[in-house]
Amino acid sequence: MRINDAFFELPTPCYIVDEERLIKNLEILDAVQRRTGCHILLAQKAFSMFSLYPLIGKYLSGTTASGLFEARLGYEEMGKENHVFSTAYLENEFDQMLSLCDHIIFNSFNQWVKYKDQALAAGRSCGMRINPECSTQEHAIYDPCAPGSRMGVTLKQFKPELLKGLEGLHFHTLCEQNADALEETLKAVEDQFGCYLHQMKWLNFGGGHHITRKDYDVEKLIACIKHIQGKYKVKVYLEPGEAVALDTGFLVSTVLDIVDNGIKNAILDASAACHMPDVLEMPYRPEIIGAGLAGEKPFTYRLGGATCLAGDIMGDYSFDRQLKIGDKLVFCDMAIYSMVKNNTFNGMNLPSIAIFTEAKNIRMVKQFGYEDFKNRLS
Repeated sequence: MRINDAFFELPTPCYIVDEERLIKNLEILDAVQRRTGCHILLAQKAFSMFSLYPLIGKYLSGTTASGLFEARLGYEEMGKENHVFSTAYLENEFDQMLSLCDHIIFNSFNQWVKYKDQALAAGRSCGMRINPECSTQEHAIYDPCAPGSRMGVTLKQFKPELLKGLEGLHFHTLCEQNADALEETLKAVEDQFGCYLHQMKWLNFGGGHHITRKDYDVEKLIACIKHIQGKYKVKVYLEPGEAVALDTGFLVSTVLDIVDNGIKNAILDASAACHMPDVLEMPYRPEIIGAGLAGEKPFTYRLGGATCLAGDIMGDYSFDRQLKIGDKLVFCDMAIYSMVKNNTFNGMNLPSIAIFTEAKNIRMVKQFGYEDFKNRLS
């Protein structure tokens, strides 16, 4: 993969999002909308770079939020459909939530009973998250269908007598998966909740659909959507986050030092713990432009951040030449679950944020400093 030489002139650490790559993803998602009539929403929990919301809003139907701040961001910066799901709403925020969101999704019938009068009086379309107890993935931390999960209502806990006023059902069970996992999940949803879908106006398929990945089966996705729409006469929503900005972002970093204590360690000004926490949480090993697996190329290094955390490690990488202090390294796929999860542990500064425009120019969007660190504290 080649990138523009201007990337190496950026102040580091710095996230940079490639506008052209983003548009290609958006075109794929919009094609699904146009071919099916479904509505696709940006899940802001994965990507909240609102300077790009005007562009995203040209293609997608709106945004979805996990809480008040995301709801407000979607309302103010995109201004289209605005959905919200929360495992539990706060009493002192719910009125404001109703002023921002047109669709309110509840996680339990307890929450529905508590807030339904307010929500219906505000004219909002309300839905219930269901849990089909159909696990299709191996990442337990990201599996809402794991035994004992707090996410969604299982069939055993479902209360048909409380459905009056609810217009939709919502499930979210996938994580970085293809359409075969959706197909399997939909079968479980239909088997358990199909009789209630006939009473609904919409069904939300949630997120985790890797629609813009090269091997994703878009035709199967479209068939799934058309099947549900045709059988139950409902509007279908999808709310991917990763698929919107998948493979569009980079994190540019600088080698600060090289330490050899039996293993050659390159210490960077980027941190796994602070700037790409999913590397530790998922976990996964991000690609680096021009690098290979350990031992694949002549010179292998373990890359780590400059924090005090011993496990602040991105992984082992090999290079065609020896690294030296001052070298720039570019991590791939750093738009999603990076900016939204970063932190200032150890007083680490947050990476700058930039856009590589369609015109092949770099536009610096935001730079951070001490005040951003201090203002999070007291």
